[in-house]
Amino acid sequence: MAFFKFSSTSFFLLIHIALFSSFSLAADPTVSYDFKLSYITVSPLGVPQKVIAINGQFPGPLVNATTNNNVVIKVYNDLDEDLLMTWPGIQMRRNSWQDGVLGTNCPIPPTWDFNYTFQVKDQIGSFFYFPSLNLQRASGGIGPFVINNRPVIQIPFAQPDGDFTLLIGDWYTRNHTALRADLDSGKDLGMPDGVLINGKGPYRYNTTLVPDGLPYETIKVDPGKTYRFRVSNVGTSTSLNFRIQGHNLLLVETEGYYTVQQNYTSFDIHVGQSSSFLVTMDQNATSDYYIVASARFVNESIWQKVSGVGILHYSNSKGPATGPLPEAPSDIYNQWSAMNQPKAIRQNTSASGARPNPQGSYHYGSINVTDTYILRSLPPTTIDGKLRATLNGISFVNPGTPIRLADLNKVKGSYKLDFPSAPLNRTFHRDTSVINATYKGFIEIILQNNDTRMQSFHMNGYSFFIVGMDWGIWSENSRGSYNKWDAISRSTVEVYPGGWTAVLASLDNAGVWNLRVENLDRWYLGQETYMRIINPEENGETEMPPPNNVLYCGALASKQQDQSHKSGASILHGNPNLFFTLLMALCAVFIFS
Repeated sequence: MAFFKFSSTSFFLLIHIALFSSFSLAADPTVSYDFKLSYITVSPLGVPQKVIAINGQFPGPLVNATTNNNVVIKVYNDLDEDLLMTWPGIQMRRNSWQDGVLGTNCPIPPTWDFNYTFQVKDQIGSFFYFPSLNLQRASGGIGPFVINNRPVIQIPFAQPDGDFTLLIGDWYTRNHTALRADLDSGKDLGMPDGVLINGKGPYRYNTTLVPDGLPYETIKVDPGKTYRFRVSNVGTSTSLNFRIQGHNLLLVETEGYYTVQQNYTSFDIHVGQSSSFLVTMDQNATSDYYIVASARFVNESIWQKVSGVGILHYSNSKGPATGPLPEAPSDIYNQWSAMNQPKAIRQNTSASGARPNPQGSYHYGSINVTDTYILRSLPPTTIDGKLRATLNGISFVNPGTPIRLADLNKVKGSYKLDFPSAPLNRTFHRDTSVINATYKGFIEIILQNNDTRMQSFHMNGYSFFIVGMDWGIWSENSRGSYNKWDAISRSTVEVYPGGWTAVLASLDNAGVWNLRVENLDRWYLGQETYMRIINPEENGETEMPPPNNVLYCGALASKQQDQSHKSGASILHGNPNLFFTLLMALCAVFIFS
């Protein structure tokens, strides 16, 4: 046998090969990001304020992936409080350990880091990410998340000439700690101070309402071209109407599913929702055009300042945008008309999504429902001397030990599997009450909004079919109005005040998954629960084990090792394949040297 001597160059070549081969053990490519969350000072509405930035950016960077990619995001917590990052709409198949909410994960302490490692399995579409704890999203930490189709899957429209992401949302000049203090003292957050578009304030379309010198968003385009606009409402609590002056919005996708293509002059995007549109530059460019995101379902004469305004700038534009903003929908007092828009959204059943088979090949309307849950929202009420929000009379208390971690370590009393399937006639109370959902069941959830405000509801780990929506109180007779053929599937849905929304979901993703209102004030006050979905015959194939870098807290805090010394070695953190490959490389050094 011929032996050869290893030089230092050969050693580092082996290490290089080891690093990259560890990620190719799976067939699908890996995209990696480093996120350092810290505070910076900006003045999007003319008032200096501390916001949460990622790598010094506000908003944070785009996570750009393709169907089935493995995603590794190393998050450094440089804030002065605990942190978790969540990825709404990303289904985390079999892997709720990466979901980033308190029911599934222990928080990342200040100065610590954590590697989120997950696969965007069988998904495409437009999403965003944000910090999930204690109203932190109201101070930033947000960014877009795009999953592209694989080249072998044809998209149901011509390839756009460009792709823009717009993060729109209401904004307060008080940061999240001040907003939290208001809620803790029993106050309402009140009217926002404005609306931001990609972290920037409004263009000065009105010298009375908009101060001089504010930075604003400008989208540069060429005449005759068609662009894709991915728009997400990342705000605190306000539904927004999105429109571009003089241009039609051709809706093509909502949160990972292609829609029947319909033109709109304006489109409502509720808190937590994402939609994408094709917009053709077919105007004569006598001037720039307004891009508007304005508060919806409010008294607009009072909320006039709560408008985000950017600029659409043609390369041959002949001047700045002037004059009044394009009008918002005038149906605020015509509730039936307002609901027509979401009810008209349909799934494109012939288009392929992440897989080559048509989206309509899953015949959800012919599947028997195994469980029905009616979740009723009411205005916040006082419980134990504190203002709280509820679902079915229960204001959720986050467990000290995350639910699945408690299961696997036999921690008793962390939570209760007793969430009621319908509102009960009993005293409102605080509890860690969880839905005991059936693995591979087919669940019907009725979201009954008896609150006075528009709400959005989100389900982690899943998308659901929005089969019904109407005013009044849902009854079993309401099922006669369900859309059983081409209902849109998405992960966040609006529920009108005084109305209901019905969704269906196939519970084939084992784990523990958050079901919550997306309006941050109500969420903070306890309007959420979890679905515990466990395969009784689990053999390691339907749910992943906890990652090696799992954090411990609560009753398991003694198992957690200090991490303060690990900043330089964290490339191995939570990556056993990489560790094993490096070990083999080192063994080779000793054998052949």
